[in-house]
Amino acid sequence: MITQLRSALIGAPHGFLGRTGGHSTGLYASLNTGLGSGDDKAAVLENRRLARDAVAPGAHLVTLHQVHSARAVEAGLWEDDSRPEADALVTDKPGLVLGILTADCAPILFEDGKAGVIGAAHAGWKGAFTGVIEATLVAMESLGADRRRIRAAVGPCIARCSYEVDVGFRDRFVQAEPGNDRFFGEGRPGHWHFDLEAYCLARLASAGVGKAEGLGTDTRSDPERFFSYRRTTLAKEPDYGRQISLIALPPA
Repeated sequence: MITQLRSALIGAPHGFLGRTGGHSTGLYASLNTGLGSGDDKAAVLENRRLARDAVAPGAHLVTLHQVHSARAVEAGLWEDDSRPEADALVTDKPGLVLGILTADCAPILFEDGKAGVIGAAHAGWKGAFTGVIEATLVAMESLGADRRRIRAAVGPCIARCSYEVDVGFRDRFVQAEPGNDRFFGEGRPGHWHFDLEAYCLARLASAGVGKAEGLGTDTRSDPERFFSYRRTTLAKEPDYGRQISLIALPPA
């Protein structure tokens, strides 16, 4: 059975899906939705269909070729093999379901219910740092949204206790904004722990979003429920799956 988390803030059909309930096996068991993984493509496509139907049955699933950028685009009826390179997408069109794939990075879902505009963003540290959240808001506003009405939810991602970084990583953030030091806690000598969820929530608040919440779920420490790039890397495994987060407008 597919398991998914939801935000109480967002009224549109949506879900932060985990790794269970699909057809993949081995390293990818079982709801791997990553076309860029080495998994059997037929299994991935079936998993994507199952994921779509768990949130918005029959809708057209729209995803991206994610590249850790700050680029946001309006969703279109493109097929999987013609996905644009970007890390956020928005729409005001019923019949589309927006999908973001992650394996430790933060999936963020957005909704302005009054305007009928939704968005979804892939916010790893690089995308969040360079402005993918703000780009998503601008793209939603181009469709009539008002950021003061927008509600956002940060889904399952790597937690501070699991996200060890070096001094250079911390310095990059603190040099950009001294107040960013609050997102880091001391670790072993020469290392820090970074709170990606809190950083994303702070960027959302600073950008003027009406309300935002984090689900407080750690992908790295829960192998039964979530894929994790960091966990896979530390275990020296050759590849990893990706979970998907989805949002759609209610049917017209």
